[in-house]
Amino acid sequence: MSGIPHDHYEPTTTAEKWVESRLPILGLAHATLTIPTPRNLNWMWIWGIVLTFCLALQIVTGIVLVMHYTPDTTLAFRSVEHIMRDVNGGWALRYIHANGASLFFIAVYMHIFRGLYYGSYKPPREITWIIGMLIYLLMMATAFMGYVLPWGQMSFWGATVITGLFGAIPVVGHDIQTWLLGGPAVGNPTLTRFFSLHYLLPFVIAALVAVHIWAFHTTGNNNPTGVEVRRGSKADAEKDTLPFWPYFVIKDLFALAFILIFFAAIVGFMPNFLGHPDNYIEANPMQTPAHIVPEWYFLPFYAILRAITFDILFINSKLGGVLAMFGSIIMLVLVPWLDTSRTRSGRYRPMFRFWFWGLVVDFFLLMWCGGMPAEQPYVIISQLATLYWFVFFLVVLPLLGVIETPRTPPATIQEDFEAHYESPGQMLGEARPTPAE
Repeated sequence: MSGIPHDHYEPTTTAEKWVESRLPILGLAHATLTIPTPRNLNWMWIWGIVLTFCLALQIVTGIVLVMHYTPDTTLAFRSVEHIMRDVNGGWALRYIHANGASLFFIAVYMHIFRGLYYGSYKPPREITWIIGMLIYLLMMATAFMGYVLPWGQMSFWGATVITGLFGAIPVVGHDIQTWLLGGPAVGNPTLTRFFSLHYLLPFVIAALVAVHIWAFHTTGNNNPTGVEVRRGSKADAEKDTLPFWPYFVIKDLFALAFILIFFAAIVGFMPNFLGHPDNYIEANPMQTPAHIVPEWYFLPFYAILRAITFDILFINSKLGGVLAMFGSIIMLVLVPWLDTSRTRSGRYRPMFRFWFWGLVVDFFLLMWCGGMPAEQPYVIISQLATLYWFVFFLVVLPLLGVIETPRTPPATIQEDFEAHYESPGQMLGEARPTPAE
């Protein structure tokens, strides 16, 4: 953390000195593992390691799958079936990759909502938040393009619907749509373009993740109180922090192992639970499915897209839906400036907590509506839920900074930590003293 005193790496052996003088990678690894971390982090701070694991898992399994996949409309579906039936362990690789995307999005949504609740977007961490949102947008693009690759019915028609949205943009929309498709309609050029980008974007995401980690290592980790680590002296900093290794690394690895137990159970026993059966039917441009549904992690924004069924002044309903869908994501990007409260953590903001948990419920409500047919009563529910989403960011957050009276956070992280533990030694594994002692 910038400005927080901590131990510096000093090479001891001849080999370490030789490497460090030419490429200071050992010092970088030491600084990363021993970085002072707020000692009061709770279990909501485990999602970073889950996301890192998911990214590595998707890249590794994706590289192996690509060795057996053919990006051609006449062969793509059969090449996926070949992976499932003929490649040694191919079924496991494909199911791990497909369900790994779902685990990726579960972790990122938990990560985002944790950041919203504890105010991790507030100064000085705005750039860290924006980089995180860029990663999220690239994740969505990568996942969408990956969903097209099996060339099933949902793959084809999902690509048709989503790329058709760009055609609603005035003036340049048709040109953008043609560029995305590589022609007048979804076809072989579309598949090869999506395949190329789906393979490339994870490496761009990995680079942004490195920048994201660099950013929060510079500003320091947020924590449940929102109180900053004291930077006056090393002794004060050590009262507020612990080294990242071993305390938080072990905690994160334990949480990851626990989550992977459930992940392995889904892959092994119900790998298609989150998928759609129509995607096991080869794409047929002449037969439209009765109900086109994207993957579950797109459903909230798909519901917002479909919620706009009316014209607004000179904006028709199709363009209005596109603007609402992209606008709902832009709200997340702009939240550092929309939230006017000086208190960082939602733990000390009673009015904010009420509206925040309403937003969580609203998110799941939109997800449910996105999976339902575009008919009543789902349309009106989607419209009300969409209204709440925008009201929360554009009205509630700015207004709460004026009318809310927050509770007073603790003066230091150490004070908060000791309020939850009888003595700091309890968390560090020290024995609790007995009355006789």
